[in-house]
Amino acid sequence: MQRHSIQPRQDWQKRVEQTGLTYHSLEGNPYWDESAYWELSSAEVDRIEAATSEVQRLCLAAGDHIIEKNRFAEMGIPAKAIPHIVQAWQQEPPALYGRIDLAYDGNHLKLLEYNADTPTSLVEAAVTQWYWLQDGHAQADQFNSLHEKLIAKWLDLVPYISQPVYFGSEPVEEDRITVEYLRDTAHQAGLQTISITMHDIGWQASTYSFVDLDRKPIRTIFKLYPWESLLNDSFGPHALSTMRQTQWIEPIWKMLWSNKALLAILWELFPGHELLLPTFLDGPRDLQSWVRKPFFGREGANVTVSLSGITMESTSGAHTKDPFIYQQYAELASCGSTHAAIGSWLIDGEPAGIGIRESSGYITTNTSRFVPHLFR
Repeated sequence: MQRHSIQPRQDWQKRVEQTGLTYHSLEGNPYWDESAYWELSSAEVDRIEAATSEVQRLCLAAGDHIIEKNRFAEMGIPAKAIPHIVQAWQQEPPALYGRIDLAYDGNHLKLLEYNADTPTSLVEAAVTQWYWLQDGHAQADQFNSLHEKLIAKWLDLVPYISQPVYFGSEPVEEDRITVEYLRDTAHQAGLQTISITMHDIGWQASTYSFVDLDRKPIRTIFKLYPWESLLNDSFGPHALSTMRQTQWIEPIWKMLWSNKALLAILWELFPGHELLLPTFLDGPRDLQSWVRKPFFGREGANVTVSLSGITMESTSGAHTKDPFIYQQYAELASCGSTHAAIGSWLIDGEPAGIGIRESSGYITTNTSRFVPHLFR
């Protein structure tokens, strides 16, 4: 896995915007960064694909274990959600996608975390880097079947969901664009779709149902909104009491996998597994270098990196009151002072491609650069 510096395309901003990526720059600096790309070998792609499938298998086993051993309290999951999680896990309602973040130092692949509920950087991975490849590197290949697999999954879901399918997010540009892209893939699969902000979802007591602004019932909704936030909202109790009437994608059992405590449970169940890092709930134990992460953290918030007793980096955020995990520090792919994490996507539980995020520090955050990749 090697990083190459290149000249960006002329009018790259316009080209990127044409793929739907409007948030290509942040505070005057490129977020989408095509002044470089990462080249992988076909053998490395095969390893990442196999590792992604294996992590998915381990997480399925961990989900069974959490439910059988009733370990919800250790994960900070509220009691009111437990019966609904168990039921959803057993009944397997529609689930669409997720992203496993991996560290790769050129020799070892290690699981960093699983963004199973609300992963973003999807448009960049599925569409924008694909058109970048076609524009100047068409002789190479890319680990990227996201678009086709998303459409295929929506087609598979047609018999199991009510239409129209609502697509909900907060009015934040990245979230809105991600949801609009997912809506477009559903539309290409022939589904009827409607966009809505999470704030515009209403509750109609007379019909005991969620409704849109026109008072039409919402029976199926894809939401780019964390389950733990949804349950804490005023209509959280209604979301739990109407599980039979309203189908939420992603399903509530994703709370098991989007929770960083999963990483400690995985290490407990599969100690020494080549893809896992030693991770603990009760402190760093004998780890010399470790990363502290909040259970419900996202996008690198409230993360601390300690190397040999020295705090190298720490981020702020809204998760100061969360419980934390302590995970052994893992080296990332690097080039000089640049560090890169691999986001490996799954559609319907199957590997579907990767996106690479770069940072000049130790922590990948929501402002970390997205850099395209190819393989030969």
